[in-house]
Amino acid sequence: MKFTDGFWLMREGVRASYATEIRDLRVEESRFTAYAAVKRVAARGDTLNTPLITVECFSPAEGVIGVRATHHAGKARRGPDFTLFPDPPDQGAAPAATRRDGPVTELTSGPLTVRVDGDGPWGLTFLDQGGRRLTGAGPKGTAFATTPDGAHHMIAQLALDVGENIYGLGERFTPYVKNGQTVDIWQADGGTSSEQAYKNIPFYLSSRGYGVFVNHPGKVSFEVGSEAVGQVQFSVEDQSLEYFVVAGPTPKDVLARYTALTGLPALPPAWSFGLWLSTSFTTSYDEATVTSFVDGMAERGIPLSVFHFDCFWMREYQWSDF
Repeated sequence: MKFTDGFWLMREGVRASYATEIRDLRVEESRFTAYAAVKRVAARGDTLNTPLITVECFSPAEGVIGVRATHHAGKARRGPDFTLFPDPPDQGAAPAATRRDGPVTELTSGPLTVRVDGDGPWGLTFLDQGGRRLTGAGPKGTAFATTPDGAHHMIAQLALDVGENIYGLGERFTPYVKNGQTVDIWQADGGTSSEQAYKNIPFYLSSRGYGVFVNHPGKVSFEVGSEAVGQVQFSVEDQSLEYFVVAGPTPKDVLARYTALTGLPALPPAWSFGLWLSTSFTTSYDEATVTSFVDGMAERGIPLSVFHFDCFWMREYQWSDF
């Protein structure tokens, strides 16, 4: 969802508040919590009648760092929720550790580190094992906004580097590289030639060797370099937004950590790996037509494991009632 009108202005009726500076930072052994004001605080009076955004950084598993930004806490969770499989705390040490060096605090989990500077302007920086910057949340990277209809949205932005490509977000029928696209994570029967999709997943993979999973079961709206050209923005209509940055460096490493966190499917049956044959929706599904398809494959020496009957085989105007 786009909240801005170009680079300088907000869309009519939209009011946004951006994390600006840290007013308090609480560091524990394996996590930290920052309380960020949404404007510069020059005097004590500046703390009146202005909100804070609570930003928690933690690690559910090695090589994965979670960020949870909250405006108003306490909302009842009605679900459904994604089931996650974090590293059990009773199997050794915590997957992450914090380190403080003056105003700088770091949380490191395996090859991934998130850094925050308590004296500087608000920002989160994600680094790989060699200290290379992967991405980060800058001055507009953590925010909430209200729209003219009264809806409350939490917003996050993570920086795109020059030449960085973004992939994923589930089954999509738009260009493979997602840069420049608006993607709404919401199941719809839009067909296979539209921006809508049947299998939406709020997870993307970067060519710079990391992935991002937005842990929200509702509609997640992504602006992949399509609102701010140097940012991947994602937003939800809620009071809290949680996302996980997943370390690489290879795509295989990212996917291994991501699927370990979110769960792996059971191995499908052997026949499902064979060739499937489907037809257009309006095919006549009489016995002679179907048999001609199956026999035609055999005559050409093409092995066939599955023939798919689309729902047009049912009686007219009753294509989905079985």
